[in-house]
Amino acid sequence: MKAKITFLLFILVTGIYNVKAQQHVYENTVQWKGKEKQPDDTTSLLHAFKKGQLHGHFRNFTIVTNNAPGLTDYYANATGGGIKYETASFKHFQLGISGFFVFNTSSSDLTKPDEKTKQLSRYEASLFDVADQSNKNDIDRLEELYLKYSFNNSHLIFGKQLINTPFINMQDSRMRPTEVQGIWGKFNVASNTKVEGGFLYKISPRSTVKWYTTGESIGIYSTGVNADGSKSEYAGNVESSGIALLGISREITTDLKIQLWEQYVENIFNTVIAQLDYSHQLASGSKIFGAYQVIRQDALKNGGNENSSKTYFIKGGKSLSYGARIGWKNEHLETTLNYNRITKDGRFQMPREWGTEPFFTYLSRERNEGLGDVHAVVAKINYHFTKAPVKTSLAFGYYNLPEANNYALNKYAMPSYNQINADAHYEFEGLLKGLEAQFLYVYKAKTGATFDDASVINKVNMSSYNLILNYHF
Repeated sequence: MKAKITFLLFILVTGIYNVKAQQHVYENTVQWKGKEKQPDDTTSLLHAFKKGQLHGHFRNFTIVTNNAPGLTDYYANATGGGIKYETASFKHFQLGISGFFVFNTSSSDLTKPDEKTKQLSRYEASLFDVADQSNKNDIDRLEELYLKYSFNNSHLIFGKQLINTPFINMQDSRMRPTEVQGIWGKFNVASNTKVEGGFLYKISPRSTVKWYTTGESIGIYSTGVNADGSKSEYAGNVESSGIALLGISREITTDLKIQLWEQYVENIFNTVIAQLDYSHQLASGSKIFGAYQVIRQDALKNGGNENSSKTYFIKGGKSLSYGARIGWKNEHLETTLNYNRITKDGRFQMPREWGTEPFFTYLSRERNEGLGDVHAVVAKINYHFTKAPVKTSLAFGYYNLPEANNYALNKYAMPSYNQINADAHYEFEGLLKGLEAQFLYVYKAKTGATFDDASVINKVNMSSYNLILNYHF
């Protein structure tokens, strides 16, 4: 059925494209014969469809995981492509539709667990459908289907769409990003103030092909353990009618900006974030900048289920996090030093299915979600070459976590660790313009105690090699 949907989407969009092409040929033929060209009826719906825009995207993603000796190594290569069509504006309205397909072109046996730990692949499986790891071919999704209304440099979108917030975001480090369904708006209420927000009731997380209700979407990934060490059973057992989000950003001065966000997940939990960003231009043309962030979470009602073993956010639970960043940059170089603290008040919990965490110390390929009593420090340097379209990044992170068997503050039995990320991004020019290549190397080394191999495999004492090719047209 999903393959049929993608095929029909392809026929629809290419049909629209062909209509546009045929119209162009017809107009040129009329002009060549010396006849007067009839002007477009810009007030018609047909004009909006003919003047719409078509976008294409091919993607190839290779991941190789080298685990500690005695544990299983994994590899996978995924290939996919998609198309998107968006009409031109018609009485301030636009229609958008897109779809994407993915194939497992080569991989380890992702259904076979490691013999010692009984754990499956973590990163390679997430290139495909984590809800069905035996699925290698029928991995496609109707991604966007929305109606957009624009007015006064603002807009409202209803339907399936992409958004980017501190809590729900695309987290596009696999084959496909996280998608949401609902109503979302961005409003420029003043020259220095922007407001965005809406209500979401369905989510299609990255590494999945289905659309889930809010409660269903929590627990598709690993669920970890409860505070007493028993296996968490919240997957499929939490209920919520949806997510309300509101964000306000305001430029207080040319150097100072404030952001305030609230995410209210009905029946489960509420999260508030406040962040100050400061930047100052130096006479040399370079810039110094810094930021400070505070995040507070509180459970709502029973946290999703009256049964404590099946709830997502423990009744009466809360968490508190704060962080800071300082940095310097010029046209080609940027350096930052970042710190984050999650207090002992409780675990910071944000469904991994929804997006990456907003901490300054976040590095790709690991999370501090599900943890409390954390000290994290990250030093990062980015460099953009002047004579080549190459961007590079090098980061080192130190993460001091509670003991792996301190279940009340360590949901996934993660030991303390160091992490190194080395990233290079190249944009082709000339004949291959539109093609982008990225290589990411990650190494994580344990610095804290581990009590079994399950707290090592795919977590620490491992390397991850990632090669991503994107072609946009």
